[in-house]
Amino acid sequence: MILKGMDIEHPTAKMIVEVARTQEEIAGDGTTSAVVTAGTLLDKASDLIEEGVHARVLVRGFENASEKALEILNEFAIDVSEGNRETLEKIASTSMSGKASETNKEILASLCVDAILQISKKGSVNVDNDIILRQEPGKSVDETEILDGIMLNKYRVHPGMPKTVKDAKIAIIDTPLETQKTSNTSKLQISNADEMQNFLAREEDDFKQMADHVIKSGANVVICSKNIGDKVAHYLQKSGVMGIRRVSDDDIRNLSYATGAKIVKKVFDLSEEDLGHAGEVGEEGESTVAKIFIKKCENTKVITILLRGSTEHVTDNLERAFDDALHVINSVFEDGKIVAGGGAAEVEIAQRLRHYASSIGGREQLAITAFADAVESIPMDIAENGGMDATSVILKLRNAHVENPNIGLDIYSGDYLDMVEKGIVDPLRVKTQTIRSASEVATMILRIDDMMRAQKKDMMDVNPEHNIHNYNRPF
Repeated sequence: MILKGMDIEHPTAKMIVEVARTQEEIAGDGTTSAVVTAGTLLDKASDLIEEGVHARVLVRGFENASEKALEILNEFAIDVSEGNRETLEKIASTSMSGKASETNKEILASLCVDAILQISKKGSVNVDNDIILRQEPGKSVDETEILDGIMLNKYRVHPGMPKTVKDAKIAIIDTPLETQKTSNTSKLQISNADEMQNFLAREEDDFKQMADHVIKSGANVVICSKNIGDKVAHYLQKSGVMGIRRVSDDDIRNLSYATGAKIVKKVFDLSEEDLGHAGEVGEEGESTVAKIFIKKCENTKVITILLRGSTEHVTDNLERAFDDALHVINSVFEDGKIVAGGGAAEVEIAQRLRHYASSIGGREQLAITAFADAVESIPMDIAENGGMDATSVILKLRNAHVENPNIGLDIYSGDYLDMVEKGIVDPLRVKTQTIRSASEVATMILRIDDMMRAQKKDMMDVNPEHNIHNYNRPF
């Protein structure tokens, strides 16, 4: 979130931001780990280049180390089934750590799993499209709930319209329910009062026909992406029809998925077959701060999670935490594999990479060892953030991994525990994408740096006194 809001111009920094964006898109979590690993890897590379190790050697070493690290992760991973709800809740809880209310973390994690399970019954899950996150500040976090439908930050067009409609038959219209302006500049000339009266009567009749057609279709709720004019709203409210106007395109699409209603482009094309259904549509709140709830949608393809908290700051943090946790659970659904958290996976990778490096000849082993150090920077940062001595923590973890590769640091108790037994686990995809992203951006930057150095060297004359200024020529 912070990186998204930064105005960054440096090309290397932009590539690091891209690492975070890719990590978020593919894994849904682990953006901080990916950025930290990539940055540490570049620091290690810079040190080795100063010591005389060629950039191409580093590229080969990093690529070999990345491939080996992914192999280690797959060996280290544990299978988990979709029906293992307890494990899924622990994964969600781990993802939410430090991002949401710690006192309500278990309840929130359970809601995340409920949301994924509910949508997965309809088929494959697309978190960004199938699960809508809506904030409702001013309430308690433990009031956060799943709505089997949609919430709109809208209110009824006319105060005389019903505030609640049971057994709602919903029409979704993607055109204004009012007089539309013509695309040309034609003018209408009215010469007397009778002509004016006839014109107004015809216009009134047009409005009534629009409302009558909606009413005859059987709709008792009209949701319009454009405006609903006052005259049309008047006729609708007289017949007990609720109207909601200027609904966004995204919400229109979600409403169609939730209720089964077809989006109608022309009001006079509306028929009973186009209507959707919801058990209840109601307005809550007063005046312009009211909200519309479309509830009890039996065959909904989308659901809404209402994020509640005391302030907007709290609900903002909740939204980020839920977004990460939902993507993480979904990745476990798709891959079916997890790894130990608490720095256990990183320490195990680093240990095995160092052993692997000793079997590689030449300076390439220096690059592989540097890669191991970069990966191990994650548990070191975890320790430092917990106010512990990072070096001491790493040494203890290394010793513990001789007997159990799942030993990690419980930052809350300061104990060294089996992370799988403790329930502190991460999806395999988060870890593999972190390794892959960090390695790719580091090798890409090293290749570019190598090309630039070679180009500068080519521009130098064999006789230093000749055209020496060319060395600093921009390229």
